[in-house]
Amino acid sequence: MGKVRVIAVTNQKGGVGKTTTAINLSASLAVSGKKVLVIDADQQGNTTSGFGLDKNNFALTIYNVFLGEVSITDVKQSTCVEGLEILPANISLTGAEIELIGKDKREFILKEELDKIKEEYDFVIIDCPPSLNLITINALTAADTVLVPIQCEYFALEGLEQLLHTINLVKKRLNPYLDIEGIVFTMFDARTNLSLQVVEEVKRSLGSNVYRSIVPRNVRLGEAPSHGLPIHLYDPKSKGAESYALLAEEVIEKEWN
Repeated sequence: MGKVRVIAVTNQKGGVGKTTTAINLSASLAVSGKKVLVIDADQQGNTTSGFGLDKNNFALTIYNVFLGEVSITDVKQSTCVEGLEILPANISLTGAEIELIGKDKREFILKEELDKIKEEYDFVIIDCPPSLNLITINALTAADTVLVPIQCEYFALEGLEQLLHTINLVKKRLNPYLDIEGIVFTMFDARTNLSLQVVEEVKRSLGSNVYRSIVPRNVRLGEAPSHGLPIHLYDPKSKGAESYALLAEEVIEKEWN
């Protein structure tokens, strides 16, 4: 097993396909033979339920890890995908931020816990909440790189500028090794000029940091979470499954560069 790569999937803007990307990229990496841990760091727990797990049925979640009550090993669960484990979350995570006020090195809790076990994996994928809070800061402090899903719409670039500013702040103050993994376009509709314009504008701004793989608007991608399955198990022949398989290939290739 080579050096593990910890990737935070984040965008402060909601509704951009962040959780869909965390679920399906991690599943596609596991299908490619990689050992993967996906961390659900969003209080909505949608990544947890997206793998068919009842998020309200866990006595222990990432919340208990943040409070220092248990280790990641005590909490992680198997999923429906071979080679893929998950650190689940649910609404209890909402209280973590208040309970951690005043705690020393509170921005480094996830990193310190992850450092104990991450060598067991090839990839760790962290699904961040759609806001800049202490949990997101923990994820960025623990990560090697940041993968940013962007919806192909008018306000996409505005949100991207804010996120890049946040990443630079974290890099300056907490994690000097943090880097941009890449930008992934989601909900792409080739029939609209707007989608094409957003792609071209982001490519002009960020160049090599933009992944070639583009995730289209796809009904099957939207249906898969309600069945508790990643897209490659729900509809392996869909455009969504194909695009995330290609994205995983790109991410793996980048690992060896």
